[in-house]
Amino acid sequence: MGILEYRQHKRDCQRKQGERASKIATLPQPYLLPLSPQERTILGKPIQELVHDVHKQITNPVDILRAYGKVALKAHEKTNCVTEILFPEAEEWAKQEVNLKGPLAGIPVSLKDSIQVKGFDISVGFSGNTGKPYTEDGSMVKLLKDAGAVPFVKTNLPTTLLSFESTNDVWGRCTNPHNSKYSPGGSTGGESALLAFGGSRIGIGSDVAGSVRVPAHFSGCYSLRCSTGRWPKIGMNTSMPGQEAIPSVFSPMARTLNDLTYFTRSLIGMKPWTYDYTVHPLAWRGDVETEYKEKKKFRVGVMRTDGVVDPAPACARALEKVAAALAAEGHDVFDVTPPSPYEALKIASQLLLSDGAATFMSFFRTGEWNDPGAAQMVFYMRLPRPIKYVYYLWVKYVRRDDIWAGLLRDWHAKSAHEYWQLAGRRETYKANFYTWWSEETKMDFMITPPNATPAVPHDAMHDAVSSCGYTFLFNLLDYTAGILPVTHVDAALDQLPTTFNFKSLNGVARGAYKHYDAIKMAGMPVGVQVVGRRLEEEKVLAVMERIEDALDKHGGRYELLEVD
Repeated sequence: MGILEYRQHKRDCQRKQGERASKIATLPQPYLLPLSPQERTILGKPIQELVHDVHKQITNPVDILRAYGKVALKAHEKTNCVTEILFPEAEEWAKQEVNLKGPLAGIPVSLKDSIQVKGFDISVGFSGNTGKPYTEDGSMVKLLKDAGAVPFVKTNLPTTLLSFESTNDVWGRCTNPHNSKYSPGGSTGGESALLAFGGSRIGIGSDVAGSVRVPAHFSGCYSLRCSTGRWPKIGMNTSMPGQEAIPSVFSPMARTLNDLTYFTRSLIGMKPWTYDYTVHPLAWRGDVETEYKEKKKFRVGVMRTDGVVDPAPACARALEKVAAALAAEGHDVFDVTPPSPYEALKIASQLLLSDGAATFMSFFRTGEWNDPGAAQMVFYMRLPRPIKYVYYLWVKYVRRDDIWAGLLRDWHAKSAHEYWQLAGRRETYKANFYTWWSEETKMDFMITPPNATPAVPHDAMHDAVSSCGYTFLFNLLDYTAGILPVTHVDAALDQLPTTFNFKSLNGVARGAYKHYDAIKMAGMPVGVQVVGRRLEEEKVLAVMERIEDALDKHGGRYELLEVD
């Protein structure tokens, strides 16, 4: 069975890659021509201007689609970011199915591979999911088409959806558009690579531990992790169906902040709760957006470290740049120390894999490649308990590493009784965090690093898999959090100090810092995370705009990659 299954796995991977290559090779001639001046004009317009042009019949949606299709092909050639090519079907949808009077009329939208589109597989990077095209659109795609948007590509991800890399056997390795030796992030890494390159303006991904936020940080684009119930989630596939202890949320990503805000406002304005029972009937609150666009003085908490892995110099510098710009604008900016983020990391990681990784491992065929980070989690999960306990004792009492030892000690599949106890600890932690925010800090919002380091080299998640606390914390809390790119790694400014002692780090921090090299990383994007509380999408987006305005006046905003 093993060898036969492996051969079928290889055949399915070759078939899907062959289908993709054949579709690209046989695209209509307009997609193969150089960009025209008119198409460059299209590429330079914010989406609300394009929508206006479509409404006024100044611009044909097919022309918009072909302009972005050309750049998407260039992005794919450089980064391997695209899984399914939908261009010919998208042209037909633009002519026959989409609502060209909607708020997203004619806008091409890229989708993470896990989103259901009629006529196409949802592989999620597993070969066993290929050759099973869906017969109808999922609720997200129906909603997009009714809003006037045109799905035009699906994008790469890791098989498990549990990595800050985006590689699998079916589609291959996705690379960072700034440096091909580095990851674009994960699990929505194909989206971030495509958006940063300029091959799309709007994309949709999912986030269970940072999967739309870390890619935006790694690749240099924008994203918003919505709270559960604000965004549709039916009509998707996943590596862990039924996992709801730390819910995965589908959320928007964009090339610019203006597009991110317009898109989010427009989609919520379409009443997504009428398409998907999981969405709260909560209309867009324009008054909240206006309040935070106009508020004179913010109280801004700065979380400089999660207490597990201090941010690398590049990430600390980006955070300080934002804090300084806000302070220069007269806002009250102060450092905060939240209730233990380490405790949140322990609770969240155990809840997320409370099944002992059995569910996502069940989708692998014989010989199918696994992400190195996910493989490490499975290795420790499957260690016999007596051996793991001895290792825990050695880490805690010989290496004197309480952080790593604490994560290892209970790293095993949970009984229902243990699961309920963890869920109870989660709710207690959330209540304590809410009280801390409300009564102690009284913040309007908080800024944090999105990750301990900028983008990691390929396969580095083998070492850095546990250093996800800066984003994972807000999945446990279910808080709204956005990412905006701020700067780039500077080879001179961002080197580790000569006093840096690698040996003194805990096991999690060693894994993160093992691959930090400011010289090799020079030019890579660095972002900042902007955090509100639950269901505060309007506030977070308004605040992100205020931050960019402050950066304009004090040090300059991030410079996007130019479209070739």
